[in-house]
Amino acid sequence: MRFTVDRLDHIVLTVRDHSIAASWYQRVLGMDIEEYGRNNRVALRFGGQKINLRPMDAAGWETASNATPGGGDLCFTTALNSENVIRHLEACGVHIVEGPVARLGALGPVTSIYIHDPDENLIEIASYHG
Repeated sequence: MRFTVDRLDHIVLTVRDHSIAASWYQRVLGMDIEEYGRNNRVALRFGGQKINLRPMDAAGWETASNATPGGGDLCFTTALNSENVIRHLEACGVHIVEGPVARLGALGPVTSIYIHDPDENLIEIASYHG
């Protein structure tokens, strides 16, 4: 029997300090912080997805063989245009690595801005609205 994947539910990012990472994602990208499960695990909720933050020295997590802080390369979409994204990032004191640049997203052409999170993961903020 063959099956297909429906959507992305959650990802796990390995971080140096889950408090610093969670605060940054909340402040810069507007995600909601949630504690869950055992050992005060921390997740970031947005839309119908979430990011679980795994401290790099956490025991008891099944994870990738070489999970390290800064190994992520993620793209998020927003309804804002790139000019408004840039203004927001500047107000948050976030350095823009590249952008705005034209890219191709899952649904077609996007305008993207690239930044780094506190662990040096590459974060792309893409807009289908220019």
